[in-house]
Amino acid sequence: MVVTAFSCMSNGGCLPTFFSRYPSMPKYPKGGLLSSAEKEEATVVFNVTGMSCSACAAAIEKAIKRLPGIREAAVDVLNNKALVLFHSCFVNSCDESSLIVEWLCGSVAYDDNEDWGLCGDRISREGLAEETIRETIEDVGFQATLIEDETNENLSTQICRIRIIGMTCTSCSTTVEKALQSINGIYKAQVALATEEAQIQFDPRILDHNQIIQKIEDTGFEAVLINAGEDMSKIQLKVEGVRTENSMRILENSLQALPGVHGIDIHQELRKISLSYKPDLTGPRNFINVIESTGSGRFKARIFPSDGNFRESHRHDEINQYYRSFMWSLVFTVPVFLTSMVLMYIPGTKDLLDTKTVNMLTVGEIIRCVLSTPVQFIIGRRFYIGSYKALRHGSANMDVLIALGTNAAYFYSVYSIVRAATSKDFEGTDFFETSSMLISFILLGKFLEVLAKGKTSEAIAKLMDLAPETATLLTLNEEGNVINEEEIDSRLIQKNDVIKIIPGAKVASDGFVLWGQSYVNESMITGESRPVAKRKGDPVIGGTLNENGVLHIQATKVGSESALSQIVRLVESAQMAKAPVQKFADRISKYFVPFVIILSFSTWLAWFLAGKFHGYPQSWIPSSMDSFQLALQFGISVMVIACPCALGLATPTAVMVGTGVGASQGVLIKGGQALESAHKVNCIVFDKTGTLTIGKPLVVNTRLFKNMVLREFYELVAATEVNSEHPIAKAIVEYAKKFREIEEENHIWPEARDFVSITGNGVKANVRNKEIMVGNKNLMLENNIQIPIDAEEILTEVEQMAQTGVLVSIDGEVTGILAVSDPLKPGAREVISILKSMKVKSIMVTGDNWGTAESIAKEVGIDSVIAQAKPDQKAEKVKDLQASGYTVAMVGDGINDSPALVAADVGMAIGAGTDIAIEAADIVLMKSNLEDVITAIDLSRKTFSRIRWNYYWALGYNVLGIPIAAGALFPSTGFRLPPWIAGAAMAASSVSVVCCSLLLKYYKRPKKLDNLEIRGIMVE
Repeated sequence: MVVTAFSCMSNGGCLPTFFSRYPSMPKYPKGGLLSSAEKEEATVVFNVTGMSCSACAAAIEKAIKRLPGIREAAVDVLNNKALVLFHSCFVNSCDESSLIVEWLCGSVAYDDNEDWGLCGDRISREGLAEETIRETIEDVGFQATLIEDETNENLSTQICRIRIIGMTCTSCSTTVEKALQSINGIYKAQVALATEEAQIQFDPRILDHNQIIQKIEDTGFEAVLINAGEDMSKIQLKVEGVRTENSMRILENSLQALPGVHGIDIHQELRKISLSYKPDLTGPRNFINVIESTGSGRFKARIFPSDGNFRESHRHDEINQYYRSFMWSLVFTVPVFLTSMVLMYIPGTKDLLDTKTVNMLTVGEIIRCVLSTPVQFIIGRRFYIGSYKALRHGSANMDVLIALGTNAAYFYSVYSIVRAATSKDFEGTDFFETSSMLISFILLGKFLEVLAKGKTSEAIAKLMDLAPETATLLTLNEEGNVINEEEIDSRLIQKNDVIKIIPGAKVASDGFVLWGQSYVNESMITGESRPVAKRKGDPVIGGTLNENGVLHIQATKVGSESALSQIVRLVESAQMAKAPVQKFADRISKYFVPFVIILSFSTWLAWFLAGKFHGYPQSWIPSSMDSFQLALQFGISVMVIACPCALGLATPTAVMVGTGVGASQGVLIKGGQALESAHKVNCIVFDKTGTLTIGKPLVVNTRLFKNMVLREFYELVAATEVNSEHPIAKAIVEYAKKFREIEEENHIWPEARDFVSITGNGVKANVRNKEIMVGNKNLMLENNIQIPIDAEEILTEVEQMAQTGVLVSIDGEVTGILAVSDPLKPGAREVISILKSMKVKSIMVTGDNWGTAESIAKEVGIDSVIAQAKPDQKAEKVKDLQASGYTVAMVGDGINDSPALVAADVGMAIGAGTDIAIEAADIVLMKSNLEDVITAIDLSRKTFSRIRWNYYWALGYNVLGIPIAAGALFPSTGFRLPPWIAGAAMAASSVSVVCCSLLLKYYKRPKKLDNLEIRGIMVE
């Protein structure tokens, strides 16, 4: 799983890069905007030997990250691997690269437009960068070997998503899934009935998505590609002014010549050009400029008008199709119903309908036959097509049951009227109303079912609607001043564009603030209700709402790379993944339809034989029927009342709604497996740093021993500490900024002269003609500064609270003490208390020392603590708890938590954590709030409760409905279920299951959390 995390990271991350710092900015080299060559990223994996603990991994990471051009570095202690994402140009630009080249051959040639030349052979920038990184690892004291296979392993795996049209029940989805899994080159195939989509992981070297689509269509269903799985952005352009194929060919060649263009599809009749491209190298505005500058300005291009989201447009078409079919069926079925059920009891019309035409054939029978035939064969042809496709591949679905039931009623009725027309004494009864009403009610049920299923995916539709339609593009001069503003379609935004966001407008793209300050409402993405302050350098997420100030942002992630797009993809993938409990329904559906057909035939045969051999009184037979017709009605009722659809929809619809609700609350649940495991959780293992605590040092208390203004005190301290790189020094400087005026954007501290950093003790300098020392007791004692008794007592008290005491002396006299610590997150204590009330055991596992760990555990209310734990020891502790019978959830945020996140039954990653931790987790808490741990568990419990109720209803309906339809109550009560009512009941069962799942949309988190004043923490 950790290796999987690496491979996801090498593709740019399965989650948006924004999650690494809720949200975070990519670590591009400094120096303004990057050229196209500089933007190129590469990934490399090394096997590292000699590591023994997380400290080794940290040392290697730190050394690699010091190299210029390193975007990300991750070291896996357990598997002895290091993965590095880098810009090869910048890694090569360092002095070490030159030394390596000179050492290898003594000569080097470099040109800005060429690769490195090495001893007459060409060496790529990437190759030299890999050598630089390898040398850096070995300089730290470890052996490193490049792993070629893993560096390129992602090239052999691709995931595509395909819409499948025509599936009606679990049997259909199982048929398609089996057909896909039988293809050589497909590693994994998931087919979801509720979303009507397939997600296929395959080897592009063996087959492509067109072959996959063909295989699906061979099983009898229509297939439409949604996403080819390539690491590309796509756009469709409408071109006006093109009159000939030659002109279109010229445009194709012009576009193909652009860097980063991967593929072009021309649709001559629609004047449409579809392009796939790498957004790092080019973008849609470049394409439009090329088209409009070709042909002396004759051609005009714009984004092709979209029909909106494909899933929603297809769902809308499907709803309209079922609605039209149902309305047309009513046109024919209502007269059939009236002539057979109502008008027969009205004097006058009864005589008219009973009028004989040919022998015993009546007018009423002719009318019913004529009207029911279009319903059976034209409006109901979908059931014949579905049955044929299913039977052709050796399976049976709901369509088979409907087709058999309606055909039995219809063709018996045809036999009856043919016999009446050819006989002078035959008096039979037709069942034309049974077949036509049955089809009408089933169409009504499917219409209501599709309508309800559409509402289960509303969460995704709402996320997609967050992106604004237009954006204001700014053009800047070399000094950074705005020289032009232009309103453009937001889909035309390219990387590194500068966008203006006015108050009340949505942020058009992921990026960071170049200018301005404001508050941004991010609740629609993260669920965080309070607006977040934004100023220069802060990251922003596309789709969020700017509240008051004007912002200029630089776009970093556009199109399919944006946080919004990737959240949508994650939720869609979660809805594709089957919960283990779904296997129960799949097993039943495999045998359900054949069992019902046998049961239906047995019911007919039993009643027919009982009637023929006088097994029941003749008085039981209605006056309008004989024993054969009575038995036929029982058999048809059994066939059409049985409903495998409700069983198939019980789990996926609830999972769809549950994951959607979770996304709206800032809890991303990665599928049914995570939901099913989370509802069983009775033990949670918490990491300390960044999970229970904020994750960085903060000044939590200040004590002064002299009368002076706190602002003046911190001016002197910050001026001294600003020159230090120590984390505590940075925390002090950051705290000191709070005493400055809010309007002061650039903090300029007083000049510090004669600055000296004493390793392990502190710093000293002269500020405003005063000698300032900031550090520990040793620093004071070495400089003969007496520490007052009061200060000693405060230091002891601070250390007992697992805090760091920092002494400050001014002109040789201790003036104050600063207490610095990594404080608990707001509400952590209350969350642990609520978990106890939910009968969930809490344990803290940390790599920190025992003193700090026990102090934090005591403060938060956790009894069980494990300290000084390495990453593999965290994972072992999780396994020990599982062996003891616990269902374990692990909550963490760092790379060192990844092994434990994978080992746990449910891994929960804090949204402000690293990409690898997020990838290894099953649930992502986007707000970084511990209260969302409770929300995740509670939501999973509510979702699974809903799934249970769905199964109770679906199974209970069939267990009770089939015997009643078979006539179990008829001997004692005389009650029998007509086939058309049985069909209506069958349709209602599916609708009721979907509606039951939809009730999850009204989920509210536990009331206990409403009393907590908890807000998200964004780590700067």
